[in-house]
Amino acid sequence: MASLTEAREAPERQLWDEINGVHAGMLGLEGTHMHFQPMAPNVDIKTNTIWFFTKADTDLVRAIGAGGRAHFCVTGKNHDYHACLSGPIEVRLDAAKRDEYWSAVTAAWYEQGKDDPLLTMLAFKVDDAEIWASTNSTLKFGWEIAKANMTDEKMPEVGVKQHLTFSAIH
Repeated sequence: MASLTEAREAPERQLWDEINGVHAGMLGLEGTHMHFQPMAPNVDIKTNTIWFFTKADTDLVRAIGAGGRAHFCVTGKNHDYHACLSGPIEVRLDAAKRDEYWSAVTAAWYEQGKDDPLLTMLAFKVDDAEIWASTNSTLKFGWEIAKANMTDEKMPEVGVKQHLTFSAIH
């Protein structure tokens, strides 16, 4: 459950916790006409990098080519948290990360397991993000809507929006 206090006081930690709590988010490339597609995130908090398993023969991998910029959007499992992250992305099969993030779920996609010739990974280095955390209290939500409609205060206080910038040094 997204906490408004955490969104105000520790938004970066909350972002990584929320991403770690979802099965997939939507990944898309800047400057292409490709639709965003669902991808399962594997978070390396120390380097602000999200790793994705994929196959080398996909349209996504071909579109990334030597590199580019991407956006990754997530909705928290309780639907009270939303985030959109951006940063450079590259195709990079990292054996250590492959082994660290490998799971039975991942294995189901690759006939030859970790040695599958089509197995590759994407390294998405997050440098910028916006988050929106909203109250999950129907009482608070109702009160804020009523207050906004009955007073001159037209902006109900039902959530927090934060902009995050991540350092390139890690």
